[in-house]
Amino acid sequence: MTSTAQAPQPGAGTAHPEHLGHVIFIAAAAAMGGFLFGYDSSVINGAVEAIRDRYHIGPAALAQVIAIALIGCAIGAATAGRIADRIGRIRCMQIASVLFTISAVGSALPFALWDLAFWRIVGGFAIGMASVIGPAYIAEVAPPAYRGRLGSFQQAAIVVGIAISQLVNWGLLNAAGGNQRGQLMGLEAWQVMLGVMVIPAVLYGMLSFAIPESPRFLLSVGKRERAKEILAEVEGKGADLDARVGEIEHAMRSEHKSTFKDLLGGGFFFKPIVWVGIGLSVFQQFVGINVAFYYSSTLWQSVGVDPTQSFFYSFTTSIINIIGTVIAMIFVDRIGRKPLALIGSAGMVVGLALEAWAFSYDLVDGKLPATQGWVALVAAHVFVLFFALSWGVVVWVFLGEMFPNRIRAAALGVAASAQWIANWAITASFPSLASWNLSATYIIYTVFAALSIPFVLKFVKETKGKALEEMG
Repeated sequence: MTSTAQAPQPGAGTAHPEHLGHVIFIAAAAAMGGFLFGYDSSVINGAVEAIRDRYHIGPAALAQVIAIALIGCAIGAATAGRIADRIGRIRCMQIASVLFTISAVGSALPFALWDLAFWRIVGGFAIGMASVIGPAYIAEVAPPAYRGRLGSFQQAAIVVGIAISQLVNWGLLNAAGGNQRGQLMGLEAWQVMLGVMVIPAVLYGMLSFAIPESPRFLLSVGKRERAKEILAEVEGKGADLDARVGEIEHAMRSEHKSTFKDLLGGGFFFKPIVWVGIGLSVFQQFVGINVAFYYSSTLWQSVGVDPTQSFFYSFTTSIINIIGTVIAMIFVDRIGRKPLALIGSAGMVVGLALEAWAFSYDLVDGKLPATQGWVALVAAHVFVLFFALSWGVVVWVFLGEMFPNRIRAAALGVAASAQWIANWAITASFPSLASWNLSATYIIYTVFAALSIPFVLKFVKETKGKALEEMG
């Protein structure tokens, strides 16, 4: 499933002001999948210690329960495009909504550890679908003049979803007297945390009935008149609808369906540009960013922070994540992708190194010494800020722009798969590494942040201001 990226033509592709509100609603409704993506990815943070305690499991088994959702993510992302091309983008959103809802209920009411793991996989599959369908649908429906800004709704929705999940977790923990296993509505608090996702999941499904199908999909199944009606809705009746339909149909006919074979070449199996994309994806995850969203409450509790405070710090980290993302959205087209990535890498090295230093001290009465505790807390926020204002956004921009047209879709798929695998590796390894040596774990993340600087300088080319057709 790919999206058209035609430049605006005179008299076409520009939404009239009276249509902008409708277009924004459509993009926001589609981006609700991104909200669920962020919410589901981080809500587990509030349940980690309770799951460990309830099922009496060690760090290795705990890591697999947390990370197993990423297996579902990879499968969902790999299959979403084909499903959407067969049954439509809206139906795909509705399937994701149903899976999100089922996963939330199942995760809240597990009868065994394997049962919880299964529902995590189901939720992961829905995340994978949402991560692909949302951006593609917005790109296909948005008028060309507004595509970039509307496309940013997806990333904004993800970071808001992360923040809201942490805020809800904090509120529920307070309601349960600061105990993740405390009673709340007839369940343990952590079960309610996982079950609350039913609300946004159902809302996502309801919104999908209020937005139109993608004109591109409608044209692919021969519904030309309906496609023109939707184009009139989003671009205004003043647009030359026949010309816009012609543009989309021409783009669909001329597209090269890239395959895995197109990526082969060079001395190391893949073409060099594909390895650069894989490298960007791996570095994005190997700095340990998802530890901050999956395990932050556990991390702070392990160095003596009160559970309620640890949940609050997870929420403040999520707010910093939103601020950093907004900064990236403002500057990515102004100063360029490559400078932003280098600034982010340098900031992450400082934040991670300070965390590694703070965690190297022995605990006193179950807590870090006061100075080291404050340094660790501030450094964690610095790390998340610099990641969010750079690699969190820039990598996705690079991956969408850096590949030649003839291999873009297949190369993006390989790079995204590498990202899910790297995410799984970090998520699955953290509990065991942290129980071995928390400071050394953060030194490892610091080294990867430092190595990302020469990688970007040597191998990554700036894509700012270049047409997609210029990528050779």
